[in-house]
Amino acid sequence: MPTEILMPALSPTMEEGTLAKWLVKEGDTVASGDVMCEIETDKATMEFEAVDEGVIGKILIAEGTEGVKVNTAIAVLLEEGESAGDIAEASPPKAEASSKVAPAEASDATAPAKGHGRGETDATPEPTPAAGNKSDGNRLFASPLARRIAAQKGLDLTQVKGSGPHGRIVKADVEGLEKSEATPAQATKSDTPNAVSAAASMPAGASSDTIAKMYADREYEEITLNGMRKTIAARLTEAKQTVPHFYLRRDIQLDALMAFRAQLNKQLEPRGVKLSVNDFIIKACALALQQVPDANAVWAGDKVFKLKPSDVAVAVAIEGGLFTPVLKDAEMKSLSALSAEMKDLAARARDRKLAPHEYQGGSFAISNLGMFGIDNFDAVINPPHGAILAVGAGTKKPVVGADGALGIATVMSVTLSVDHRVIDGALGAELLNAIKDNLEAPMTMLA
Repeated sequence: MPTEILMPALSPTMEEGTLAKWLVKEGDTVASGDVMCEIETDKATMEFEAVDEGVIGKILIAEGTEGVKVNTAIAVLLEEGESAGDIAEASPPKAEASSKVAPAEASDATAPAKGHGRGETDATPEPTPAAGNKSDGNRLFASPLARRIAAQKGLDLTQVKGSGPHGRIVKADVEGLEKSEATPAQATKSDTPNAVSAAASMPAGASSDTIAKMYADREYEEITLNGMRKTIAARLTEAKQTVPHFYLRRDIQLDALMAFRAQLNKQLEPRGVKLSVNDFIIKACALALQQVPDANAVWAGDKVFKLKPSDVAVAVAIEGGLFTPVLKDAEMKSLSALSAEMKDLAARARDRKLAPHEYQGGSFAISNLGMFGIDNFDAVINPPHGAILAVGAGTKKPVVGADGALGIATVMSVTLSVDHRVIDGALGAELLNAIKDNLEAPMTMLA
């Protein structure tokens, strides 16, 4: 029976995506690892590879189609001996178009197990065929490539649990098995948290039709929300509704840092390296998380996870939204290494080419609007992070020195937004003070 190729879940929170571009056409032969199409998620455009071999019998979803639900059939793959005439016998599509699925039904419509491809997450398993993977008692569902590998290894395919659509056995199911290992696998629950649906996260309020009536006599442009904007709206609404924020503020004098930065940049100029103030802020926060380890933590529902490395996320503005790429093990990296990595992540974020593991995770985030002339602001925590530092512009201000004399200094205002479930007031103050001390004595960050 022809095999449906399903819309994959390319990240743990992906519920739907845009089929941006087909790189194959009907009648093309594909092998495992061949790139078939490009799929745009709420965060990035990613390539979708085949995990099996066969012929593209029919393309079901045209390129450019938005709102394609995860696990919706997007194409049909013909195996050896099958033709386009067999497609009518294939199973009906897994899910309707997103506009046709009621919110209460959406979770059921997207529940089947893994689709055909790489990068998908394990959703709730769909009922699989009885022992031997025979859905009709007579036929074993396995791809030609999987059959050949099994024959070479002497595997009994009736004892292998398939991970493809309808329990079909594919290359990945048999590739690493030896004869003694080919026993029925036990279905396991995914450890990937279920994504909160955008519909369920939306705040109660007036509908767009109601709002439109309010502005019926005014000129306006209606802008349809893309996936990224919907995700940002849902996550930040959730954050402000569920995370008990409190805010700590400090002024940080930057004169020593600016002088030290100028000295370092002069020495690094032959290597083409130019450090920014933001690079120093990243390093200062990473070290502060090590100096105050109890604050290097995230909220995990019914417990707190205390992290050992300093994985620091940095907000990057892009057209239509923002990314928060994560610099992992930032406390271990030099300023020049952090600078190069941040430039690379920011450039690929603007091109929407980041992989999910590059913008997920971390315990702490930085949002710097100083470059836009903002003096100070309060940032919203990005769950499950324990805190986020809002950074304002460094400006010349009058200050009173330790000797009581009035002087002028470059002062930067910062605000630490803290999740009170993870970090208490005194601990948050200790963390912010450590960040301040690191920035005001920048040479110590190289020790």
